[in-house]
Amino acid sequence: MSSINLLQIDRYPTYQLFLVVVAALAATVVLFPLWIRLVRYRNIGQQVRADGPQGHLVKQGTPTMGGVLIMLVITAVFLAMGRTDRPSMLVLIAMLACAVLGFVDDYAKVVKERSLGLTALSKIAWQVGISLSIGLLAVNWAGISAKVTLPLLGQGLDLGVLSSSFAVGGYQIVVPWLYLALISVMVVGFSNTVNLTDGLDGLAAGTVTIVMFSFAAIAFRQNHLPVALVGAAVAGACIGFLWYNSYPADIFMGDTGSLGLGAAIAAFAIVTKTELLSVLIGGIYVVEGLSVILQVASFKLTGKRILRMAPIHHHFEMKGWSETKIMVRFWIITGVFAGAGFALYFLSTFKVTP
Repeated sequence: MSSINLLQIDRYPTYQLFLVVVAALAATVVLFPLWIRLVRYRNIGQQVRADGPQGHLVKQGTPTMGGVLIMLVITAVFLAMGRTDRPSMLVLIAMLACAVLGFVDDYAKVVKERSLGLTALSKIAWQVGISLSIGLLAVNWAGISAKVTLPLLGQGLDLGVLSSSFAVGGYQIVVPWLYLALISVMVVGFSNTVNLTDGLDGLAAGTVTIVMFSFAAIAFRQNHLPVALVGAAVAGACIGFLWYNSYPADIFMGDTGSLGLGAAIAAFAIVTKTELLSVLIGGIYVVEGLSVILQVASFKLTGKRILRMAPIHHHFEMKGWSETKIMVRFWIITGVFAGAGFALYFLSTFKVTP
């Protein structure tokens, strides 16, 4: 049998995407049993909130920080393909930066044996700092435009109109204030709402997989293969993780995974110029975040709760739905959101000719 010329892989971008998905999936499936043994040996277990659903108390001590291995697999598989450019590396940097923040949070939970970890204020402060850094890199290093595309209209909203610039070591640094504000909202919003969604076995990993396939498809349609390959690596790693995170979970991803994956979603929207469309593609996270905001606002204003428990997936859990039923139905809803977002993007790419 003749040997396969690996250089010919470059001629088949769809095969490269398939290869990355399979490689990331296989790596996580093979490596997670070893990782689970390691975290158990180190007594790295989940600290369950006392005010959460009582049925979750049995999860106390379940191995966590699976997000560390997810991040390592995504990075290794993507870099091994050797198809990198600045936008794709920006996605990787954003993901890993927030993953490191999540790791610090997970470490605080494990060492102090507290379910809350870092304070909300310090976590958001660090997320904003990471967001600003990502925004400056996007505009000044990766060549990302500060214009935001309006879906279907085909017009761009220039958020770079309010900008400052200064020289650093011979380089001119542009600071588009409005665009940086948008990026901060996106990174902080998605990283925290994915973290909120990570409250049931398999829920966060499954929804992220669906959203990643949507962004990978958008990047592929833009002929931006390196970015699509990152999306494929994320999706594959999440599918492999689901083998061990499906109910009843053998391991949780922790904040390392949820914050990192949430930041990756925001970064994909930035590099594919689907910042506004990401609200639809990642609509499940918008719903989860709004459920918490509305619950808190209602209780403070009226003294009444609109949900039995927030985020909204816990509301259905308190109504008697099983974790598996909630997970699958939320996956379906995510598919509808992500599919509608991709369809809207697809329609936006057509130009009407007279």
